[in-house]
Amino acid sequence: MIAAATLDPLREAVAADSWSTRLVDRTAAAHDASHYLLTPAAVVTPRDLRELTGALVAAHRARVPVTFRSGGTSLSGQAGTDGVLVDTRHAFTGVEVLDGGARVRCEPGAVLRRVNALLARYGRRLGPDPASEIACTIGGVVANNSSGMTSSFTATAYRTLRSMRFVLPSGTTVDTAEPDATARLAAAEPDLVAGLVAIRDRLRGDARLRRIVEHQFSMKNTMGYGLNAFLDHDDPAEILAHLMVGSEGTLGYVASVVLDTVPALPHVATALAVFDGIDEAAAAVPGLLEAGAVAVELMDPPALRVAQGLAAAPEAMRAIAVERHTALLVEAQAATEAELLEASARLSTTIGALPLSMPTALATDAAARAAMWAVRKGLYAAVAAARPAGTTNLLEDIAFPADRLRAGVAGLGALLERYGYDEAVTFGHARDANLHFMITPRLDDRRELATYEAFTEDLVELVLGEGGTLKAEHGTGRMMSPYVRRQYGDELYEVMREVKRLCDPHGILAPGVVIDDDPHAHVAHLKTFPTVDAAVDTCVECGYCEPACPSRRTTTTPRQRIVLMREIGRARAEGRADDAAQLERDFGYEAVQTCAADSLCVRSCPVSIDTGAVMKRQRAAGHGRLAQRGGVVAAERWQQVEGLARLGLGVADALPDAVPAVASRLARRVLPTEVVPEVGPDLPAPGRPRSQLTGVVGPDTADVVLLPSCTGALFGGPASSLLALARAAGLAVALPEQVDALCCGTPWSSKGFTDGHRAMGARVADALWRASRGGELPVVMDAASCTHGLEGLGAVLDGETAQRFAQVPVLDAVTWVRRHVLHRLEVPAERLLGRVVVHPTCGTEHLGATADLVAVAQAAAREVVVPTAWGCCGFAGDRGMLHPELTAGATRDEAREVAAIAAAGPVDAYVSANRTCEMGMSRATEHDYRHVLDVLAEVVG
Repeated sequence: MIAAATLDPLREAVAADSWSTRLVDRTAAAHDASHYLLTPAAVVTPRDLRELTGALVAAHRARVPVTFRSGGTSLSGQAGTDGVLVDTRHAFTGVEVLDGGARVRCEPGAVLRRVNALLARYGRRLGPDPASEIACTIGGVVANNSSGMTSSFTATAYRTLRSMRFVLPSGTTVDTAEPDATARLAAAEPDLVAGLVAIRDRLRGDARLRRIVEHQFSMKNTMGYGLNAFLDHDDPAEILAHLMVGSEGTLGYVASVVLDTVPALPHVATALAVFDGIDEAAAAVPGLLEAGAVAVELMDPPALRVAQGLAAAPEAMRAIAVERHTALLVEAQAATEAELLEASARLSTTIGALPLSMPTALATDAAARAAMWAVRKGLYAAVAAARPAGTTNLLEDIAFPADRLRAGVAGLGALLERYGYDEAVTFGHARDANLHFMITPRLDDRRELATYEAFTEDLVELVLGEGGTLKAEHGTGRMMSPYVRRQYGDELYEVMREVKRLCDPHGILAPGVVIDDDPHAHVAHLKTFPTVDAAVDTCVECGYCEPACPSRRTTTTPRQRIVLMREIGRARAEGRADDAAQLERDFGYEAVQTCAADSLCVRSCPVSIDTGAVMKRQRAAGHGRLAQRGGVVAAERWQQVEGLARLGLGVADALPDAVPAVASRLARRVLPTEVVPEVGPDLPAPGRPRSQLTGVVGPDTADVVLLPSCTGALFGGPASSLLALARAAGLAVALPEQVDALCCGTPWSSKGFTDGHRAMGARVADALWRASRGGELPVVMDAASCTHGLEGLGAVLDGETAQRFAQVPVLDAVTWVRRHVLHRLEVPAERLLGRVVVHPTCGTEHLGATADLVAVAQAAAREVVVPTAWGCCGFAGDRGMLHPELTAGATRDEAREVAAIAAAGPVDAYVSANRTCEMGMSRATEHDYRHVLDVLAEVVG
């Protein structure tokens, strides 16, 4: 552990809230997607580039190790440190589309998926397409020189880099877009420039070294530094910028990049070709590429066996008795349908001539294509989820020269069999002879660790013997740093060491990453996976859940919640009682209380972990018998509880704005913030009892049953608008009996009052069974999160009640209106609004109703805009009032984008599909968000 006095210069260089040495923060930040674990001495979260540069310079002068961390999806150990971890994900998320989408300027914290969503409006995307695009950031894409399934080595970050702004440890900042970039660099760092020029001239002048470099970078290769920069560029600033690509944060900080984009080809055809063996599959690859295949994905026999067990596997694949069979997933892409027809005809001719084990054809149907890709992409999840508890899911990455693909696959298969990795599967990008394989060893078992070490040595011999590279896409990291010398030879390894010395003379940037002379560095600082809860034990800590998490900027993410659970368990097991107690104390607020429990994380998780549900269980565990009884009483007397709440809102509404606000703040100082909400002037006026809705009929003559949300009764909702739209469409609506006493159950579920949830569930299920005429009529709710809660109510029911409720169709209001109302309405063109901004919700996502929400908005307006940065607002029922900081952090990026949309032209309405989400977005953006049905009803008139 670094002494506090040594860290003082860095601490003094940043704002107080940008610096943390709290155990909970250091522990949560320590874990990334790799199988390495180092706990940082401090975590810095800079607010801007000036603050980051100040911290970097202070570290340089104090000789304190620093590692930059963004998405944490890297697999080779490059994002961990026991020094100071600089989190670049939060403040550096800027994206600027340039030249009509031909280029884009990005800061390192921008998530790749969001960048591509912005570029999609221009028919463009970034060249690198790693599988982690849902969570990886531009900083990592550049630092690792990421590629992917279609980028090959021609559309990587290196090849598409137009310009870069970077900061050296000395504080020297260079923007290569400026015409005098090299002159400035030479003036500030003369020795660096002289050294780069000397290396350039030496490599160009030595035919043998030049051949080695050219061979190494004739394939995908992320081992060591990109020495091809010395051959590809003359200008020292450009050489250095391209050395930064793939340097994994060991040479400097990449503050921003301008990248060339590539066309996004929306028309696609896919085929799954199965061969009798690797010889036939490997022989087919050159012809497929020549015929225009954009993606050619390989699956070896064990991968096919795993794929046969996936629900999406085509029947013809399931029927194969897999022996040596090898599959290629082949895809053609085009800008237009006509171009796709032409490309498909050409590719189909080639496929038709191949010696296949089963017939195949290119498919353009979305469902058929999705099934084929689900087979390929489902391999990772299938192996990771099925691995024994406590094992590590290792995803390795190698590449061979194109003509050595067959030998590489065969040799790898033999190695895996020799070392007993029976569960291993191999797949990869056959177009680049780039293979990935997964093994699941126990790294805390000495014998298994020794086996892994021996296997790695033989793997190195195999790959290098075939002229390949030990890392094609995932970066060198710590995983392969001891083998860089063996891959490149002594002379080029010394060139790399010189590059490191020139840029980082004190060696403070990510020590041990890329360059490390310790032959056992790859088996040091290994991370193990203690079992703590069956619901989370399959977590591979990939981080795919993090961009969707509303608390990611406020406290912790799903990955970090699981990490803290594991580290509490590890501390207990190791007898570190003080550490365990400290982490447990902070876990309540950092993990449990500030979890929105929206469960969007499960949609991103490759092994389907619902961390929101786990946190709700944590809340339930914190309730004693008396509290659970209170939940039951509230359910039994819900009509009175709702009435009292509405009365309180009415009193607050009648008082001057400052009075309730001051009163709530004072109460929150002495009472738990989990109990007392923070009330502000934006608190809506109360709604009215649901039983007072007019224009309803009895179930016998109804077309649909409406269960209005409690949130509408409390804060006002769209029930009246839905009834008006139904009348305009000639449809009759019924309400359940005793509607004021009914609720979807979400308030109990989200707070962990399981007994009250069951009590309310039984009452609601019985009422809806009667109102829906035994499941004959659909039941509609007018708040998406409530619809989602009602849809899942069967989980707390049993017996006949559960069987009956399963027969009741449940729809959200926006889905029902789209399906049954819109085609019955006539909306005069002159009444249409101009532009409407839509906020989808976690509820519409879970329900598959986001497209319905957008369609309803389109019925009311000429133009509908969905911000690319939209996400869960974090209001989560009352959680945004109990923890307003949660909503503030969750909505930051979306609020900025909404402000930009509003600045670009008039917006006539801001809409969503959930009352509390509308409250949260109104607070975040200072625009009045309303339910889309309210807006449509006004337009219809």
